[in-house]
Amino acid sequence: MKRDDLSLLQRSALVLDAFPGGTALSLAEVTARTGLPRSTTHRVLTALVELGWLTRTGSKFELGLALFELGERVGLKYRLRSAALPFMQDLYAVTGQTVHLAVRDGQDAVYVEKIHGHAALPLPSQIGGRLPLTCTAVGKALLGPAEPEVRAHVLSLPLRSYTGNSITDPARLTRELEAVRRTGVAIEREEASPGGCCLAAPVLLAGRPIAALSVSVPTDSFTPELLAPAVRTAALALGRTLSRTPAERAAAVTTRRNSAAV
Repeated sequence: MKRDDLSLLQRSALVLDAFPGGTALSLAEVTARTGLPRSTTHRVLTALVELGWLTRTGSKFELGLALFELGERVGLKYRLRSAALPFMQDLYAVTGQTVHLAVRDGQDAVYVEKIHGHAALPLPSQIGGRLPLTCTAVGKALLGPAEPEVRAHVLSLPLRSYTGNSITDPARLTRELEAVRRTGVAIEREEASPGGCCLAAPVLLAGRPIAALSVSVPTDSFTPELLAPAVRTAALALGRTLSRTPAERAAAVTTRRNSAAV
């Protein structure tokens, strides 16, 4: 579809999608990223500021609080984040390394939550950001146990390369995904950014991957055999928590409170 044929809603979505998390952009930068006419971009930016979906400081625009609040109303995302945080905190406490929670959206892994310390490993991941399924541990964890047609579709597309270690050979990636299904963990070695490795496990609900948990570690201290049991156990426990009915979840909360009071 040509840019001129887009509806106002589609143009607004295109503009919002141009903003990476935590980064302010100028009118010229948004125009360049969207390919929309400058006058159209300005009108859309102004309307989004009025709605509170964007905020403006001087000549720069950034994502607004109203957009964040709207996103927080998404039921599954909120429930997933809320359920996952205790397990992510446990992983961080045990490893002292960056912990991610991600979900699949098309051919990408979208980062829903991230826990890290002050001296965190520099990583391209950010909450609300996305990276290819094929060069991230969370992506491989989501793709490995996915339906055969999902894997086939992703493998039929050009495999994007972020570093010299990114896998661009479909046959090699197929073998890695088979290993994910066999072992329950996915490994990424400097495929998304230099200097960092990652180990992830899928969070399964009724046998389907709905999310992935991971721990990212500097390459020189990456020990997958030590990380795998903790990450796999956390992902399994999160899947069990999410599979509970509302009544079961309420009973579990009551049990934890009673145990804490003893």
